[in-house]
Amino acid sequence: MFEKILIANRGEIALRIQRACREMGIKTVVVHSEADREAKYVKLADESVCIGPAPSALSYLNMPAIISAAEVTDAEAIHPGYGFLSENADFAERVEKSGFVFIGPRPESIRLMGDKVSAKHAMIKAGVPCVPGSDGALPEDPKEIIRIARKVGYPVIIKAAGGGGGRGMRVVHTEAALLNAVTMTKTEAGAAFGNPEVYMEKYLENPRHVEIQILADEFKNAIWLGERDCSMQRRHQKVIEEAPAPGIPRKLIERIGDRCAEACRKIGYRGAGTFEFLYENGEFYFIEMNTRIQVEHPVTEMITGVDLVQEQIRVAAGEKLRFRQRDIELSGHAIECRINAEDPFKFTPSPGRIVAWHAPGGPGIRVDSHAYAGYFVPPTYDSMVGKVIAYGATREQAIRRMQIALSEMVVEGIQTNIPLHRELMVDARFFEGGTNIHYLEQKLAAKPDLPKALAKGAK
Repeated sequence: MFEKILIANRGEIALRIQRACREMGIKTVVVHSEADREAKYVKLADESVCIGPAPSALSYLNMPAIISAAEVTDAEAIHPGYGFLSENADFAERVEKSGFVFIGPRPESIRLMGDKVSAKHAMIKAGVPCVPGSDGALPEDPKEIIRIARKVGYPVIIKAAGGGGGRGMRVVHTEAALLNAVTMTKTEAGAAFGNPEVYMEKYLENPRHVEIQILADEFKNAIWLGERDCSMQRRHQKVIEEAPAPGIPRKLIERIGDRCAEACRKIGYRGAGTFEFLYENGEFYFIEMNTRIQVEHPVTEMITGVDLVQEQIRVAAGEKLRFRQRDIELSGHAIECRINAEDPFKFTPSPGRIVAWHAPGGPGIRVDSHAYAGYFVPPTYDSMVGKVIAYGATREQAIRRMQIALSEMVVEGIQTNIPLHRELMVDARFFEGGTNIHYLEQKLAAKPDLPKALAKGAK
């Protein structure tokens, strides 16, 4: 096992990894930007190294600085968390060539699954169902693009092969708009991801977003640890996640989970990962794989009792998985609300100093956050300041506990989206379960007075 791990990230995930390491008796090195010098996890680390000024390009995306920090502190492995360099195959390769262990998949796996065209080909080969669409990247010939769209059937969606985070995609409802959409998406993809390739898929109109969590070791042992429903989204960004997914037959989940684990064995995948699917009319359609730990991993931990971050570390250290599929039992229900420093109805960032902070507690409540009274939320990074997770024996109990937790939570000095979460926790459709990925945006559009109500509730 490792004696010292460098954490190449910030915020709540840096603290989460640090806690896992401390429980395992592993020393931690935290790298940080000048903007994060006073962060809680920096002060708690065994060692810390400032790697640059606030902009990510000069700090958390600065590969040479991160590797140099590992060298001077004599760390053995680097944990990338999520975001930043966590799915950067070049970084994983540089880490390994520099003599350190990358706590994540092999570089070739990241490359394979990071390109959505190659990932789709790999999944089709492995027997994982995919959304109907083009066989690969769209050709240059306009007539061929039109032919493919007619075969797939409108509406279609044009996606960047190297895209992510809801960027690099356009829905096309008519042939007249097709070629312009392809051109615009290619331009956007080239600028944002350095890869102008795009592909086409059938656009599902009322799908849910369901994902399968997996763990695999280098000995081709692979298991899946249940599913998560991440359908409550706005502009392709997740707001609420829960596990298990309400209303989906367990046999269907088991079938797709087994296929995901088998796919990992076939491609030689190592580490934690998540297969993301659209689910509509009783069918699952693969859309992408995230080759890292997910923001929403706590809901899986709550219903399985498995510490996913610790298992990541064990696998990276060369250990075999400690579990077989028969050992994984799901118990109860868990819901996670992402707490963002943002206007609760305009969704604009709200950086600044937190003057009062009270995290909720009580049975079944977990709060993952690096924030505290006096903490300054920088404008430079993602606006998420924490996550509230509620666990219950049933989904109804988990929702009730989340309602109580959100009513107790106090964050003053900045705006947060807590009022929106409070509204959603009493929403009749959410309470029923099974809302699709468009529900939140449709709800906001259908209730023009909701922002006023949320603003009033925020006071």
